[in-house]
Amino acid sequence: MLVKVYGSAVFGIDAILITIEVNIDQGIGYHLVGLPDNAIRESSFRISASLKNNNYKFPGKKITINMAPADIRKEGSAYDLTIALGILTASKQIEAPNIEEFIIMGELSLDGSLQPIKGALPIAIKAKKEGYKGFILPKQNAEEAAVVEGLDVYGIDNIKQIIDFFDKKKDLPKTKLDPSKKFGEYIDSKNFDFSDIKGQESVKRAMEVAAAGGHNILLIGPPGSGKTMIAKRLPSILPPMTLQESLETTKIHSVAGKTSSGLVRQRPFRSPHHTISDVALVGGGQYPQPGEISLSHNGVLFLDELPEFKRTVLEVMRQPLEDREITISRARFTVNYPCSFMLVASMNPSPSGFFNDSKSPMTSSPVEMQRYLSKISGPLLDRIDLHIEVEAVPFDKMTDDRKGESSKIVRERVNKAREKQTKRFEEEKDIHHNAQMYSKLIRKHCKIEKSSLNLLKNAMEKLNLSARAYDRILKVSRTIADLENCENIESSHISEAIQYRNLDREGWLC
Repeated sequence: MLVKVYGSAVFGIDAILITIEVNIDQGIGYHLVGLPDNAIRESSFRISASLKNNNYKFPGKKITINMAPADIRKEGSAYDLTIALGILTASKQIEAPNIEEFIIMGELSLDGSLQPIKGALPIAIKAKKEGYKGFILPKQNAEEAAVVEGLDVYGIDNIKQIIDFFDKKKDLPKTKLDPSKKFGEYIDSKNFDFSDIKGQESVKRAMEVAAAGGHNILLIGPPGSGKTMIAKRLPSILPPMTLQESLETTKIHSVAGKTSSGLVRQRPFRSPHHTISDVALVGGGQYPQPGEISLSHNGVLFLDELPEFKRTVLEVMRQPLEDREITISRARFTVNYPCSFMLVASMNPSPSGFFNDSKSPMTSSPVEMQRYLSKISGPLLDRIDLHIEVEAVPFDKMTDDRKGESSKIVRERVNKAREKQTKRFEEEKDIHHNAQMYSKLIRKHCKIEKSSLNLLKNAMEKLNLSARAYDRILKVSRTIADLENCENIESSHISEAIQYRNLDREGWLC
């Protein structure tokens, strides 16, 4: 008897339909075809034990299983439940006339219990798009899949539950989730708040500008000046995620198997160690998985001690920083992962860790400092909008009991600036804030007066800035104007934006 059961495979952040065709005939043998990997080939042992332990049997006949389309590589153990249901139905141990109305996925343990799978959200989206009635999967992934409205999601703990659902017509409880209600909850972090930062007013201003426009920022300062502390508090002043951003981020984390339950509601903050490889950073592998830059999508990627990262690792970020998308190509297929993230990097100004200052406990010569800074290429620095010096905090500031502005207050200003940008780019696809503007939009929205143009011209000539740095200054100026609720970019906005190009200034090391 031939039976068709439906599952799904995930490529990139999208799912494709997989048809599991199970045919049982006279003879003996077990044949699994359709480009399965080793984890799927081993499924027969898991299925056999789980069926026996639930008072069913693995048929001693000729079983042929085809995973169509047969030219696409299938991987992982999530097809165990799909194949098991196909075998039970084809061997007439259960009656399941409506089994073709469901997508079924899950990894089986030997006792019949289910282990969680990866990519539940993309699969649920595909099931809804293809018109399936429901999606049956492990209970651990049910909330994640239930985000998709208009699809019945059934979370189960054991294979016996799904057998009784099809064979004995016992109801399974549907997993229901109101995305808008659960999504609307914004939780302020008790551990990371801007009010904890003592002094550093200019740095906090730069972080506010970066958050308001989604700009990349580099913090340069001696050890203990608060660079890491400031960076970890950046997510607390970023606007809450929109529902669309949350869905995009959840899909990526779902594919990587890093979702706990439901939607990702807080902006990601990823901080990889400087020993990370280029593949781990941008994504890849034999079956390409998302890297740190994609896991940071719609959030923050923090690179601490930037010069300690291998140069090859930093250079592979050039194209993703511009395109906000990474394309990973292999011989058989190509996958795309989005990576629209804010890059926040920190570094010491010299090998000794201090500026060339008589007050510093250790100093390095300008030559040593320049050699240290040269570990970061010019093209990468060009892609970082703001460079800001972080000086050591004076004793009187550290012991001051007065608290600065809280993250909530700063976030309100950032939100207002972002709202202006959302309205500005409402007709543009995939453009949400100033940092994402391309040349045409810069010319349209960053027009400046003649006096401001002369100021910018002098800065370009004196600092020998590139065309990319010119665009970055205009973008940052637009953001500063948005924070001050100004329709036009003024000279003061241009002047402040130029000050955020510290590494372009001549003689800053001295």
